[in-house]
Order: sequence, then structure tokens, then C-alpha cells
Amino acid sequence: MIVTNYYIGIDLGTSAVKLLLVDETGAIAGSVTKEYPLFFPHPGWSEQNPVDWWSGVLIGLEELLADVEKSQVRGIGCGGQMHGLVVLDEDDEVIRNAILWNDGRTGEQTDWLNNEIGKARLSELTANIAFAGFTAPKLLWLKQHEPENFARIRKIMLPKDYINYKLTHVHACDYSDASGMLLLDVKNRRWSKEMLDICGVSEAQMPKLFESYEVIGTLRPEIAAALGLSADVRVVAGAGDNAAAAVGTGVVGEGGCNISLGTSGTVFISSKQFGVDPNNALHAFCHADGGWHLMGCMLSAASCNKWLCDEILKTTDYAAEQKDITEDKLGSNHVFFLPYLMGERSPINDVDARGVFAGITMDTTRSDLVQAVLEGVAFAIRDSVEVARSLGLSIQRSYICGGGAKSPLWRKIFANVLGIPLDMVKTEQGPGYGGAMLAMVGCGLFVSVQEAADRLVELSFTTEPDPALTERYEQQYRKFRKLYPALKPVFPQIH
Repeated sequence: MIVTNYYIGIDLGTSAVKLLLVDETGAIAGSVTKEYPLFFPHPGWSEQNPVDWWSGVLIGLEELLADVEKSQVRGIGCGGQMHGLVVLDEDDEVIRNAILWNDGRTGEQTDWLNNEIGKARLSELTANIAFAGFTAPKLLWLKQHEPENFARIRKIMLPKDYINYKLTHVHACDYSDASGMLLLDVKNRRWSKEMLDICGVSEAQMPKLFESYEVIGTLRPEIAAALGLSADVRVVAGAGDNAAAAVGTGVVGEGGCNISLGTSGTVFISSKQFGVDPNNALHAFCHADGGWHLMGCMLSAASCNKWLCDEILKTTDYAAEQKDITEDKLGSNHVFFLPYLMGERSPINDVDARGVFAGITMDTTRSDLVQAVLEGVAFAIRDSVEVARSLGLSIQRSYICGGGAKSPLWRKIFANVLGIPLDMVKTEQGPGYGGAMLAMVGCGLFVSVQEAADRLVELSFTTEPDPALTERYEQQYRKFRKLYPALKPVFPQIH
């Protein structure tokens, strides 16, 4: 009798948690998605209740494992939304809603860090400068505006680390996710005492650090019993969503590139060596494979298309909205879109930036607006790619993943805006698949993340750029590049 072992990958996203059951060959044996609410207490703020995450994970696991031989489940790995501030009290209870990665309330604290502590010093300590979405500014905001809650903090965690804690009762964090807190010495893979002091917290309040593939513990007996699993099931530290997605698409080792087109959009370039963009337009983070990576992140990517369709056009049939965007229209749209619906991170780092349509005329059509949004997101991703290229990095091709990448039209726009081939993998399951791969490494199925990627990741197809269309988009991109600098002085005045 052949016994197949299973590994669970958890993708703790912003709108939902997706759970994958993956067998030892890398095949998907099951998938469950559970949504949870997102709260916007004030314009530009974004919060969730960690208890809702845990409820979604528990219910999702029960469904995922309903028809599985549970004794064959060996490990669990989680990839999760980054930067969110989760604070626990002395009883390990959640003190307040988590302040999320796309929350823009910390402009004052971010400016203070960048201007008073200084960008050069921050980069020296953490390899990064302060962005509004990072965790350290959130701590400073909490200290200033909710001192009673700040005083109750006994543990500071990131979203997926809260799930790992509930599974194991271990306070743990991996290096890739910790890199986005502005509290980690990225080069030396340890907490920065000076940054902790600046934020008024101690190392005792921080979780223990692990490599993403390292086992942090096993399931709590009561959780194992409730799910019908062995208490020996191993839980690895997991990774930030972008690092986990990069593992899932095989972007590990030296020189790999991945573009993720999800709620947010990212450009992820892996490296075996530590390196920092001198202008800090790209983040320098630890990678889930034990190395490092450079990453550019835009706050609103596929969510821009969702916003336009759901809220403005009042439809959820995204494919239908794209059918009138024919080949001859590509690269010649007279409408442009700045995709800064939640402010922006890479590479402009401007919490005041806002979404803008430019070039609208009486003959502008519904599909012109949709096309402008798709193109605007691609142009904004290219902004980060151009920073990487300015550092001498040669990006000859890239993987592309995420919900937005399922659109053939959007893939075509991206390939031609960037001027490079874009590869799709056969198993495109994002952070959840990467989480399961990390669990396989932690359980000894593979000796390294590189081996797991080499064995499991297969190419499905490639979207090639067309030279003539690439040239047309080059001209369009140059126009796009002029819009933000012209509007930047206006944004702070129109809040």
C-alpha cells in the first residue's frame, strides 16, 4: 500500500484565507477559501480582527481535511500579509484590531523616522527607510494615540505569526516577514536593539526569529484533537506573502524575478547576496530561502480593477469589461490612470498620493477607463523595475502570479510595458503553495528550498512581448511618468 503524505499551506490574505492541501509530489489535493471582514474606521485606515483570521483558519482546516486520511498530514506552513501590527497582552489575548499593511495613518510617524532619525541611519540599521505601511511607525502611532493599549503590550506579532501562535503556542517570526517591520537588522538577521529602543519596546516583546523553513513547534494537543490530526504535525515559521509566493513560483537563489498582481502589486528579485538600493526606493529584505531579495511594492494593484468594476461600473464580471479592449487599442489609449488609491509605497513613498484619471474626453468609453486602470498598474510596477535596472540588475524575464495575472489581456499589457517575457507556472497558488513547500523542507522531504523549487515548480506557458507594441507602450510610459510629479504638490491639499 502506497502512503501519500500531505502538507498544508496557508495563505493569510487581506480579504480571505486560502488553505491548500498539497501532496508530496506537489499536486494540489484540496483547497478551501474563507473570507473575513476588513474595517476602515477612518479614511485611509485599514484594520482587521485577528480573531476573524483564526476563525477562518480553523473552519477552513476542518473543511480541507474532511475527506483526507488525517494521519498522513505531516506539516503546515503559512504565508501571510506583511507589516500588520498584532499586539497581545499578558494573557496572549488580542489588545486591539490589527493595523494592516495598507493603512495610511502613520504619515506623521513615518516622517519623524525618516527626517529625525534620518533615512541614512534607518538604512544602516535595517537596510530600509520608513514607509507608512511598515510596523515600526504603527507602534509609534499606538504609543502616541493609544498609550493605554501600548502599555498593555506583551508580544508584538505579524498576522501569520498570530496564526502560528494559535497553532503551536510559540511566539515566532521568520526573517522575511520581520524584514518589513523596520525593526530587523536585515543584513545580520537579528532584531535591531536601537530600532526597538526608538519605538519604546524591548526584545522580550518580540517573537523569536527563525528561517522560514525551520520548525517552530508542533500542534497544540487540543488543536490536533479538534482537527483529528497528530500532535506531531510540524509547523514551520513560514514567510511574508511575497517571499512565500516567490518560493511557490521558484524565484529562489540568484537573479530570479517574480511579479505578483494581487490586492497589492510587487516586483521581487532574489539574491544570494545582501544588497541595498542606495535610494531605498526598493525594499531590501531577507528571503525565505535563507538569502535576500529586493522588492518594490505598490499598495493598489488588482484592487484598482476591482474598485473600478465593483464600485463604479457596478459589475463583478471583470472579463466582460475587458472584451472590448482589442489589439489595436493597446498602446494608444488617450486616458491614463494613477493607481494610488491607498497612497503609494514603492518607489515614490507618498501617503498623500491618490488615484487619478487623466485625459478623459467626451468620447472616452467605459472600456477606455478599464484599459487605463490595467495600464496604470503595469506602468507603476515598471517604476520599480526601472529602479532595479538602475542598480545594474538585468531582468531578462519574470514569473507573474496573483489573481490579476489570470487575465490574458493584463498579462499581455504587462509583458509589453516591461518589454520582457512573462512566465506562468503550472501550479499558481501563490503564498499558500510556497508555505506548503516550506513545510516540506521543514519536515525533511527536501534538503533546501532550492531543491523543493527545482523539483516541484513547472512552467506552464509564456507571454512574449511584441516589439512594435513594446515601443508604443514605451511612449505611453514616458507620458505616464510626467503625471505624478506634476500632481504631487496638489495631493496634500485635496484630502
